[in-house]
Amino acid sequence: MFVDSHCHINFEGLVDRLPDVLDNMSSHAVTHALCVSVDLETLPSVLEIAAKHDNVYASVGVHPDYEDAKEPSVAELVELAQHPKVCAIGETGLDYYRLKGRSIADMEWQRERFRTHIRAAHQTGRPLIIHTRSSSEDTLRIMKEERAEVPGGVMHCFTETWDVAEQGLAQNFHISLSGIVTFKKALDVQEVARRVPIEQLLIETDSPYLAPVPYRGKPNEPAYVSYVGRFIAQLRDQTDEELARATTDNFFRLFKIARPAA
Repeated sequence: MFVDSHCHINFEGLVDRLPDVLDNMSSHAVTHALCVSVDLETLPSVLEIAAKHDNVYASVGVHPDYEDAKEPSVAELVELAQHPKVCAIGETGLDYYRLKGRSIADMEWQRERFRTHIRAAHQTGRPLIIHTRSSSEDTLRIMKEERAEVPGGVMHCFTETWDVAEQGLAQNFHISLSGIVTFKKALDVQEVARRVPIEQLLIETDSPYLAPVPYRGKPNEPAYVSYVGRFIAQLRDQTDEELARATTDNFFRLFKIARPAA
């Protein structure tokens, strides 16, 4: 049985057919999903879905690429994280991919937002969900400066090199791989998939984006995390069952979620 450790099923295209999305999870041997917050404005939809479905969990955070979103405070994140289905802080981090003519120096607002989330994770004891794109050096630096290894967490939808992965692993972070790992030219990500210690590996869809082969280019959904898991199992010369068991165990352990009765 697989678990989707990162999805956005409150987004348009998934939330409007949520019963089918959840049924498809079951038919693809995907038992649980973590619906991840990207801003405070849409957080109520995340919490509503998680509250209504026993096998869906939630996070609280503001994505680094959402410049115009309401800026969270540490106190606000801590308060929101008290919801019984919230198991993580994020997604947070840095994204310099779209600088829009600005320099990295102009992105201090992202770095301060990132620090806010790490400090909230310290106060709540909940792990962080970190997004990094074209910004790994600053991401790792701020993680060290703010002692992100204390709450720990996951570097989600990982697309960096093994060197960056090693540094994240050394800071008590898991590495989560999405459908990108199935893409033919994703050689760096495939190397990471082979080398990450199994006890620090997670899998995800990041749906509705980044559908894995054979659905590449089509809308993604949590059911398709099974394709990610099976592809990684082949890369690692493991059985599907071994990969599913390990990543599922990692999910429940990292996010401090009680395992459901068998």
